[in-house]
Amino acid sequence: MVRIRLAKTGKRNDPKWRVGVFDKRTRRDGKAIEYLGSYNQHAKDPGEKLKVDMERVEYWIGKGARPSETIARLLELKVDA
Repeated sequence: MVRIRLAKTGKRNDPKWRVGVFDKRTRRDGKAIEYLGSYNQHAKDPGEKLKVDMERVEYWIGKGARPSETIARLLELKVDA
């Protein structure tokens, strides 16, 4: 099964996350099939927090990829904005 989820990057006190497509069995920071964007929870501007290629997200969901709970919540906020 393929999942759309977060992979942690950045420094210890300044985490950043990459949104990627992973095989379900891959560890959190393992090799991604494809990276779709990024998430920075400390960004001042709400529009800068989540940067995702929505066309590719829709493509992968169409292929059967399931977003994690966190990604699903973030994508809902992105679509509503």
